[in-house]
Amino acid sequence: MKIFDSHTHLNSEEFINDVPGYLKRAADLGVVKMTNIGSNTQLNADAIKLAHQYPQLYAAVGWHPEDSKNYDAAAEKLLEEQLADDRVVALGEIGLDYHWDTSPQDVQRKVFARQIAIAKEVGKPIAVHNRDAFEDTYRIIKDADIRDIGGVMHSFNGDPEWLKKFLDLGMHISYSGVASFKNAHEVHDSVRATPLDVMMVETDAPYLTPEPHRGEQNEPGFTRYTVEAIAKERETTPEAIAAATFKNAEEFYKINEKD
Repeated sequence: MKIFDSHTHLNSEEFINDVPGYLKRAADLGVVKMTNIGSNTQLNADAIKLAHQYPQLYAAVGWHPEDSKNYDAAAEKLLEEQLADDRVVALGEIGLDYHWDTSPQDVQRKVFARQIAIAKEVGKPIAVHNRDAFEDTYRIIKDADIRDIGGVMHSFNGDPEWLKKFLDLGMHISYSGVASFKNAHEVHDSVRATPLDVMMVETDAPYLTPEPHRGEQNEPGFTRYTVEAIAKERETTPEAIAAATFKNAEEFYKINEKD
């Protein structure tokens, strides 16, 4: 069984000093490819660095909504340069976060829309963060029309009604460890309703640790438990979910065209 962790953060401080160890632990659980996601100057640079060091790693670069207050002309120039790197497969994570609200909401919306425009200019898909901001996230993606580049709702936690809305915009849907949480009933409903050809899986490590390791620090290898949880909800095999989501991630990130 081969698994692709489509959204993780080995570039974060929790992992950066022992990347080979975490890659070995992941491989032992069948997780053999992953995309490291940036969110600011340092994390973007580290994602690219790791992607050049390890062939099973790819990078996404972008400005997270929590960091969007620091996005300026210099940051944009650097971002455009980084997007030209051949190991960068997406622009992300970008979006809106009205939960922590560390950047003003109007700034978040402006930076989100601007980065989608850049993604369309360079022809790379977007990885979208949405927390407590469904309406505005949906509106901005709809207004931008991302069908020509593609996008993924990372760690999707909405109900089937919101699922349909984002699917209608041409978005892929990625599920994290939340899909394994016993009381995440709306997510379970969406897991069952998501077409398999647009589904991906992720850890968002070091966050959102799946069962049976909930309460511990998450790591890329634990994508396996999300795959198993999704398979249980859909009454199929982990192998079937792993194979479909692996293929979807490679196609979404255009990885077969690179390797």
